[in-house]
Amino acid sequence: MAGFIDIACNFTHESFKHNLDEVINNAELEGVEKFVLLCASLADLGPIKAIQKNSPEKYFISSGIHPHHATEIIDINYEELLSKLKAINPNVIGETGLDYYRNISPPDIQKKSFVMHIEIAKELSLPLYLHQRDAHKDFLRIIKENKNNFPKFVVHCFTGTQKELNDYLDLGAYIGLTGWICDAKRNIDLRQSIKNIPIERMMIETDSPYLIPKNLPIKPKKNINEPKYLPHIANEICKLTGIEMEELKLATRKNTIKFFS
Repeated sequence: MAGFIDIACNFTHESFKHNLDEVINNAELEGVEKFVLLCASLADLGPIKAIQKNSPEKYFISSGIHPHHATEIIDINYEELLSKLKAINPNVIGETGLDYYRNISPPDIQKKSFVMHIEIAKELSLPLYLHQRDAHKDFLRIIKENKNNFPKFVVHCFTGTQKELNDYLDLGAYIGLTGWICDAKRNIDLRQSIKNIPIERMMIETDSPYLIPKNLPIKPKKNINEPKYLPHIANEICKLTGIEMEELKLATRKNTIKFFS
């Protein structure tokens, strides 16, 4: 039977350092059959490839620098970054984009890194895995300024407004939904707007170990999110949209395979 695919697994995070096999096994027991390994920094490239090598049929892999780590581009040029990112034979370029929530990297450096990743994705004919937080205006502007031959892309962990959603859908984006939708108190707008996401543009994710669903019946002791909670997130989406669970699972699975293959 076809299973779920989690498009956001930060398996290089220290939370999974000693129990990754158990985490994967528990997810598979809940019907999650495949995982997208997210790359946040150049230091993740080797570990990601090593994880994939053990069971290549279970993983799609990304290659890129998260906006938080955008300062990594300061000491390398475009050709060097291209060489590093393509070396692990990724399915997608990213996670890249803009994050002004904390500005861990200066905005100007984030923007430069974002554009470099766009150019690399174009050169390698690969899709883009994008991140945006509190930076919609600049994020949208950069996409539009580089629209010629712009790759297909997913806006992962979407938590924005209906206006932002419309902007992304108008550009042909796929939308990644996390356990953020499980917080009824803080996410009223999001919980309403997801009804307007066409199912053929929808993907689902945990962003584990982050963003644990707020309405889990039993919370894990260390409050660490895992892919095994993906069906719980899917169930919440079904409640909010009226989509049947099997339809959602098959549609998001089809979208994900099409996007990352």
